[in-house]
Amino acid sequence: MNVRPKKRLGQNFLVDKNIQKKIVRACEFKDSDIVLEIGSGYGELTKLLAGIVHQVFAVEIDPFLCESSKDNLKDFSNSRIINQDILKFDLKKYFHETEQKIKVIGNIPYYISSPIIEHLIKFKDKIDNIFITTQKEFALRMSANPGSKEYGSFSLFTQYYTEPKILFLIKKLSFYPAPKIDSALINMKVRQEPIVKVKDEKLFFKITRSAFNQRRKTLRNSLSNIIPARKLEQFFSEYGIPCNIRPEDLSLQDFANLTNT
Repeated sequence: MNVRPKKRLGQNFLVDKNIQKKIVRACEFKDSDIVLEIGSGYGELTKLLAGIVHQVFAVEIDPFLCESSKDNLKDFSNSRIINQDILKFDLKKYFHETEQKIKVIGNIPYYISSPIIEHLIKFKDKIDNIFITTQKEFALRMSANPGSKEYGSFSLFTQYYTEPKILFLIKKLSFYPAPKIDSALINMKVRQEPIVKVKDEKLFFKITRSAFNQRRKTLRNSLSNIIPARKLEQFFSEYGIPCNIRPEDLSLQDFANLTNT
């Protein structure tokens, strides 16, 4: 590795070539796929993708790495490196002529993992599948079930729009510099429709965020500022839910029912 990773950009390069190949195999890409990669780095994973899929577009914020990637991919006419911040990248505008849904892959920095997921969800109509490598704890949060310590409002947000599934764990020594904890490759299959029906999505996410702001409180106490007591009592009674239940014990469907109530 002939460059010092930039800490401000959260750069941890995946240098284990066996893991690079394992990731590509796990994604089961087809030769007709159009793939958007978040963070090309030196273009090593990009090169593997370019040898398999129809087209690969890599968004890389670091100008130096963009030039390195372009040089590494000079023999692949089906690849393009885009020097831009993924959080400012407009998928709908960029792929407006493409009717085919794209697939997204990336080794994303932990400190902006949530914003990146939220940004991608904005363009869910253009995306078929998301494969990201992130820290293990973050992947566990996205795929967590009710009752677990990882389960929270971001679990609900992710599972409302996608089907998150951890494909495999990746040891921290597979990266340079090595992060403090292990990572995971997670697949987020984008749902054509949200898994539950809610009358007001804005209210739904306001309720889920408020419920977990102080997760030690009961649902009744954590939502007392935004839901009238009589409505909570109606919800508890109608769905047979204990009035002293805590937010982490409610399912996605329970929160949908509460919102609709």
